[in-house]
Amino acid sequence: MEDLCSVPPEVLFPSSNQTLEPALGSQITLNCTVRLPSQQYCNPVLRWMKDGHWLGDESSPYASEEKVWISDNETETFMSNLLGVNLTSDEDYGVFACWIRNTTATFTLQRSEAAGHVSAVLAALFVLGLLLLMAVIYVKCRLNMLLWYRNRYGELEINDGKLYDAYVSYANSPDDRKFVNFIMKPQLENRHGYKLFLDDKTILPNSEPSADLIMNVSRCRRLIVVLSYAYLEQDWCINNFRDGLLRLLELSQRPIFVAFESQYREIEHLAINLLKQHKNAVTLLLWRAGSMTPSSDFWKELCLALPRKVSYQGIMADPQTQLQEDKDPMLILHSSYLEYQGDPHPEGDLGVRGSILRGPPPPRMTGPDGPPALAAGIVEEVQLEEGQRSEIDISDLGSRNYGARTDFYCLVTEDDL
Repeated sequence: MEDLCSVPPEVLFPSSNQTLEPALGSQITLNCTVRLPSQQYCNPVLRWMKDGHWLGDESSPYASEEKVWISDNETETFMSNLLGVNLTSDEDYGVFACWIRNTTATFTLQRSEAAGHVSAVLAALFVLGLLLLMAVIYVKCRLNMLLWYRNRYGELEINDGKLYDAYVSYANSPDDRKFVNFIMKPQLENRHGYKLFLDDKTILPNSEPSADLIMNVSRCRRLIVVLSYAYLEQDWCINNFRDGLLRLLELSQRPIFVAFESQYREIEHLAINLLKQHKNAVTLLLWRAGSMTPSSDFWKELCLALPRKVSYQGIMADPQTQLQEDKDPMLILHSSYLEYQGDPHPEGDLGVRGSILRGPPPPRMTGPDGPPALAAGIVEEVQLEEGQRSEIDISDLGSRNYGARTDFYCLVTEDDL
């Protein structure tokens, strides 16, 4: 009869070499269970090893618990050993093996990759940073993208019977006149090619639009109101701004109100609250300290509120009014003419090329053999020149191009006079 003590045991758990990835700081119990032929005097021993070193001495930090039981028919013996492992450091990870009668079952403990969490955190931070970058780009470039899209795919407002792009209403005060005539008008007309109609009179006397107002506004595609202290002091703004605003909404689509930020924060007027309530029907723009720069957001927002401009090759005037025979030489799209390059004719604008006082040409001396007809022709020519020419040569006055002259334009106000 074969010696049952030499029969190798059958490992029930783990069924194969097992790999575990517990987290650092956790506690895990390794269960090793085997089945042996029942033989009481064999006295089998189940021991643990870690990385090739035996465990089980009194100084070992690992606690084990062994259980032995016999089957009901007393033909088989079962042994189970539970090893508790506290993973407090990297040294607690490794290969644990339970050994009995030259049979080994192994547990490989690997630290869960912290890089997995790190990679997830890094991925989340990357996505968050990308979203923040996109938000910053949107905030910084939103107006540029909207302008590009509008200028490329926006609706064209041509052949609509309008003579002006915008009707500008402002108060007759020194600050408002300077803002409109020296800042808004040059920027919109010279840089962006718009044509403005300026009006410093009360647009709604007695809260009812006048016939001139209706006619002038009907000739403009947009309405711009410079909403300053002086403007809000008008009677219709003080007494009945609500009805006046409704009239303006009837006269123009989405009127544009320009307010100064320094005044806007201090204005305690019903008009501001009404404009906020009708923000879907009006456009409210704030003139800030940095709005003077041509590339500021103020001009971009204002251009978005104005019609889309159209440019044609070879046309110097406003193409939207050129079709209606607008020949005003000051309404040109390109602002290069503002760069003063010197007066090509420093003597003045009257066509003077040389000396103002001219005498007759010197007589030609001819000999006795010279043709008398030639001498008579010369004398006749001199007499003709003396009779027809004045002291000032104005022969080419009608052909002079005054469209390129800008130095004689001077804007003054009544106060300056």
